[in-house]
Amino acid sequence: MRLLLTSDTHLPTRAKRLPGVLLDEIGRADVVIHAGDWIDEATLDLFEARAALLVAVHGNNDGPGLRERLPETARRELAGLRFGVVHETGAAAGREARCAQRFPDLDVLVFGHSHIPWDTTAPQGLRLLNPGSPTDRRRQPFCTYMTVEVADGAIEDVTLHRLTPGDGAG
Repeated sequence: MRLLLTSDTHLPTRAKRLPGVLLDEIGRADVVIHAGDWIDEATLDLFEARAALLVAVHGNNDGPGLRERLPETARRELAGLRFGVVHETGAAAGREARCAQRFPDLDVLVFGHSHIPWDTTAPQGLRLLNPGSPTDRRRQPFCTYMTVEVADGAIEDVTLHRLTPGDGAG
């Protein structure tokens, strides 16, 4: 199963449109996971129209319309793994222990907010993944998103994709 992980699309405030490469990935993914901060409902509509399956949450910058349509936390079993999605996890220091305590029933937690890619595993086994942002690199050298290959209850591959201005990245 191929997963596309993204977050913090911030349209139209940080970019006018999504990178074409990301739009192509939506169509190739079995499941798209978005960890919040959409900003406009049209972006959610676009993802819902293109994704085979969308698992998504709202973020701290999302208004009432998105908050009505999306939960703060989402959970889904995918290829034998228990995934959770949230926007914010707090400070980087102590993140693994905090999240493992908050989500003891998950195998993988996808989060956003910082725009900083993250891939670690808590001592208790919880994998934490942040795909960064495809439209706002903030203090990072590149805009990013992730793809994840899962099968038979295991992650087989996690790839962080770097976007360039030629890809339509912010």
